[in-house]
Amino acid sequence: MIKRRDFIINSSLALGALAIAPSLAFSTKQRNIGLQLYTLRELFSKDVKGTLEFVAKTGYKEIETYGYSGEKGFFGTSVKDFKKILSDNGLKAPSGHYEFNSFIKDNNADFLKSCIECANQLESEYITVPHLDEKLRSNLDDYKRIAQKINEAAVLCKQAGLKLGYHNHDFEFKKFGNQTGYDILLSETDKNLVDFELDLYWAVRSGIDPLELFKANPGRFTMWHVKDMDPSKTEWNTEVGQGAINFKSIFAAAKLSGMKHFFVEQETNYKPNLLESSVKSFDYIKNNLI
Repeated sequence: MIKRRDFIINSSLALGALAIAPSLAFSTKQRNIGLQLYTLRELFSKDVKGTLEFVAKTGYKEIETYGYSGEKGFFGTSVKDFKKILSDNGLKAPSGHYEFNSFIKDNNADFLKSCIECANQLESEYITVPHLDEKLRSNLDDYKRIAQKINEAAVLCKQAGLKLGYHNHDFEFKKFGNQTGYDILLSETDKNLVDFELDLYWAVRSGIDPLELFKANPGRFTMWHVKDMDPSKTEWNTEVGQGAINFKSIFAAAKLSGMKHFFVEQETNYKPNLLESSVKSFDYIKNNLI
């Protein structure tokens, strides 16, 4: 975790460097590079407007939200104001991560309906399941119930003109006999209602080849998290292009995957800081992958 003092110093240095040499980061004409805002969580949670302005100036055209609260919007910024900031900066939010555990566990649809309303206000395409509480996923029967609840939520999303996405970590790839939880989610969710957001880092770290997933389930992985793995310490992330994941082969299979949107994400091991790391990842993708 970055200390508050170091974060302020490094953030200031990064913004200063970009102000001096904007052509290095802002010259792109690409429109389809996205960023999961959790990458900049230490800044975003304190300065929503400033963070989104930085994201846009870096060249990102899409963002994926997190942290929505029915009462407080996005860290105190209302959904209406958040949408205006996006529009003012030429940003779109095709997907958002919204809490689903209460719906899966207690069938509480109230917050889900609030999330659907938020997503529609932001003109999003997807509401995405970000994470499952450990108590909900201890065996294959649990995953079958989760798949059923995801289908139910997906019907509500469809009625509102949205689609449901599912984002993985590593635990979905744990084997129960000959099957994994991810196998169940893929086979028992409705292909017409539920898409998958493949977190490439978590898949590769779990020993899963994304290309094999694409071949076995063509068209279902309409979103990706593009997150690299540190070559010397697999539990760490690193800037895209600096790690152990072969993104060129993965991007070459984008059509097979069905990929429509992808979002850079980095959670740890920023070099030298989270702002410059997001710029490095953007530049590598712009110059090498698209």
